[in-house]
Amino acid sequence: MILKSHSYYSLRYGTMSIDELVNENLKHGFEGQLMADINNSTGILDFVKACKKKSVKPLAGIDFRNKDQRLFTGIAKNNAGFQELNEYLSYHNLSKQKLPAISPDFDHAILVYPFGTKSLRDLKENEYIGIKRNQLNKLYTSEFRNATDRLIMWQPVTFRDEKAYYLHRNLRAIDHNTLITKLRPEQIAPENEHFVSKEELSKAYRDYPGIIRNTEKLIGECNIDFEYKSIKNKATYTGSKYEDKLLLERLCREGLAYRYGEKHDEARRRVDHELEVIHQLGFSAYFLITWDIISWSMSQGIYHVGRGSGANSIVAYCLKITDVDPIELDLYFERFINPHRSSPPDFDIDYSWKDRDAVHDYIFRKFSREHTALLGTITTFKGKSIYRELGKVYGLPKAEIDDLANEPHKHIHDNHINQTIYSFAQMMIDFPNIRSIHAGGVLISERPINYYSALDLPPKGLPTVQWDMYVAEDIGFEKLDILSQRGIGHINEAVEIIRENRGEKVDVHQVKKFKSDPQVKMQLKTAETNGCFYIESPAMRGLLRKLRCDNYISLVAASSIIRPGVAKSGMMREYIQRFHYPEGFDYLHPVMEEQLKETYGVMVYQEDVIKICHHYAGLDLADADILRRAMSGKYRNKEEFQRIVDRFFEYSRKKGRPEETTKEIWRQIESFAGYSFSKAHSASYAVESFQSLYLKAHYPLEFMTAVINNFGGFYHSWVYFNEARRQGAKIMLPSVNKSHYKSRIDGDTIYIGFVHIADLENKIGHLISEERALRGDFKSLEDFVKRVPTGIEQLIILIRTGAFAFTGKEKAHLLWEAHMMLSKDKKQGKNHELFFSPARRFKLPQLAYNKIEDAYDEIEYLGFPVTLTYFDLLETRFRGEAEANQLNDYLGKSIRMLGLLVTIKKVITVKKEWMAFGTFVDQKGEFFDCTHFSQSLQRYPFQGYGVYLIKGKVVEEFGYATIEVEKMAKLPIRQDPRGE
Repeated sequence: MILKSHSYYSLRYGTMSIDELVNENLKHGFEGQLMADINNSTGILDFVKACKKKSVKPLAGIDFRNKDQRLFTGIAKNNAGFQELNEYLSYHNLSKQKLPAISPDFDHAILVYPFGTKSLRDLKENEYIGIKRNQLNKLYTSEFRNATDRLIMWQPVTFRDEKAYYLHRNLRAIDHNTLITKLRPEQIAPENEHFVSKEELSKAYRDYPGIIRNTEKLIGECNIDFEYKSIKNKATYTGSKYEDKLLLERLCREGLAYRYGEKHDEARRRVDHELEVIHQLGFSAYFLITWDIISWSMSQGIYHVGRGSGANSIVAYCLKITDVDPIELDLYFERFINPHRSSPPDFDIDYSWKDRDAVHDYIFRKFSREHTALLGTITTFKGKSIYRELGKVYGLPKAEIDDLANEPHKHIHDNHINQTIYSFAQMMIDFPNIRSIHAGGVLISERPINYYSALDLPPKGLPTVQWDMYVAEDIGFEKLDILSQRGIGHINEAVEIIRENRGEKVDVHQVKKFKSDPQVKMQLKTAETNGCFYIESPAMRGLLRKLRCDNYISLVAASSIIRPGVAKSGMMREYIQRFHYPEGFDYLHPVMEEQLKETYGVMVYQEDVIKICHHYAGLDLADADILRRAMSGKYRNKEEFQRIVDRFFEYSRKKGRPEETTKEIWRQIESFAGYSFSKAHSASYAVESFQSLYLKAHYPLEFMTAVINNFGGFYHSWVYFNEARRQGAKIMLPSVNKSHYKSRIDGDTIYIGFVHIADLENKIGHLISEERALRGDFKSLEDFVKRVPTGIEQLIILIRTGAFAFTGKEKAHLLWEAHMMLSKDKKQGKNHELFFSPARRFKLPQLAYNKIEDAYDEIEYLGFPVTLTYFDLLETRFRGEAEANQLNDYLGKSIRMLGLLVTIKKVITVKKEWMAFGTFVDQKGEFFDCTHFSQSLQRYPFQGYGVYLIKGKVVEEFGYATIEVEKMAKLPIRQDPRGE
């Protein structure tokens, strides 16, 4: 029996995966194995499963340490003991308390202390001393020489061989952020912590049969097992499965009437069918818990979007978990829940980034912290980061580290250190590095969470399990994804701003109304989508124009087509071509026509992968779903995945499918599936896009103010201010009498918020609004300095951004006043009036002034000019031969245009050359797009942000005009007259 194996979940310490540990254990002749990782139980569920598969007896434990100090190892006698160990570790993790050297009493766990750390008289009944082979000769002078019944065999295992020992040393140096030559003995494992054979171990202890018997007795007392098939989530919502059934049915009847009216036979039939499956598979509580969270958040005025495969469910639609009508889109429930699915279902619920913490707090209070936790994730060593970490360990200069990280193969043979680094880097790939938090997963368990895992307390501040979604799925948890999204924030805030600015109340859940709104349709067709969720990027605007998209169904398809996989496979262009000319193409195979006629034979959604794998190749639904999930990065068994890939080709041959056709279909699947959305997911995104479109179509200025305030769009803030100006807004500089911390709208005027001013302290921005609300507008600079505690540097920033324009005084005059009232050595504070000196009256001579000075101040502090445009700052008066909205008049012609750079997207061509897509605005703020092919980009590269003179040919594709750039140059602007 090998005692205390460390897996690589002993982060930056262990060197073997769980499968390697179990296989090596068997290879050396042992029938059982203890795994005890350092201060975590991350791998235990996988370890127990792996042992059962190999008929090895598993023992579960935790190696408790304070940094490099070995304290004791806890070994679970049973599952209750494992829970005890997890509870003990969780308490210290969550309270941020140091682990004590002496443990508390455990009822179901055995503790083993290192030899020499605890005296015989201090040992409790369930405590032992672990003695290593090389420590046996010390027994002659030890108090334990006549108390061998308190000793057990102790052979820790951390590495497999000598090379792995040096890998361990590299990991320890990374962990301690030190040179490998400076590691201290206590920071690393002894060299003998490797596997030995059962015979060798027995031979070492043969003179101490009592120690062998104690060890065998301990092993016999310990048993741990987990059941991996049943659902581990909270079993009931009401306390009774029958009551859950009745409640869910009642809620669905009420929701059915709300969504479809009293007489909708198809909807009623689907609800009845879904309820039957939900009850049969034991998911009633899961739906009710999700409904509870949604109901609470809606009662608090918190807006949400339910998306993902859960939107396939009409029950979810009736419960208001989602706003996607599955009948309208012909979504099939079995994509979400069916007996053949290889994974449990989960709901994805998006909240605003401002509201998610409140939702989390409710969930933990409602379902108790003992049974609730966030899902963890494991960040692994990958790519360049490995070379950077190892480069530091070996003391390489930064320049050499950069070279090695960027092109490791090129520099392997430069010297023996690089060769060593490369060797260890290959061994470390995919090793766990850091435990972190899953993007949104929440677990609500029937048993206490500690039954399955110890808990961490990451910076997020909520208890988090130590394993990831793959382990959660294996053990039988259905996670609930509570996600954060800024797009929701701007929808929610827009509704609030509309109420404040116009006195109107907007119900954003009236999606059916939005879908048929003529203004919304026109907004979509003309790609007037800047600021709108998911459909504002240049690529998406281009796709909408090419598809002449003006309805919900087309937008659902576009939301998935735009994903990288479809474009990569060449099928996005093919889809557009077939959309415009549906009679002008041949289907790749009759099955493609049968299954994908709606999308012209193009795989657009994840469901399409399942359909084609099942109907073309004959894979069963479970295998087809595994294939889909593996390509989406949600399945970790690579061997099983490869078996299914092989089966796809094998079954296709058996069905007599043409080999070339099979290869082409597989090419499309392979390039597409990893990036695709489910149809329900695309539909959920399209609902949110329509909500944004409606708000922009009818309340453009309020909507753009909300977009500006949420900072989460595709573009920089200046683009959204430009868009607001396009929609008719007056953009005003920050004002101490008009602005709030965030930007605000009054009528058709938007006042830039203090949050946008670079280097202005947050507290000053908030204080200005608060003081003004308490005592009214500021009457002068002097009045402001008396009332707001601010230093001279902060005051200068406000003056230079134009925040005191209401005084009617020039900035130079105000700066003189500021220096007279506040000097640099006068610090701001609560008693700021003590430092205030009334301004001396003086008369300044007329100072030279140029409005370009203001523009430069605005660029410095706001990031863009407000009182002038970049075009106004140009040295040249030339403004181009055409404007953006005139491009269609110049098709096939070469023209010169001026454009302010908005964004660049660089891509690598099939020839491994860089090309780019550039987006610009013209002098009127209108967007236009350019294509920069490799040769043009190489000769005329981008030179940073600014206005460019662009010469190129106007081309169009499916009615969408762009410029193919031949030449390009960044234009100089007039200098700041102050010489700054």
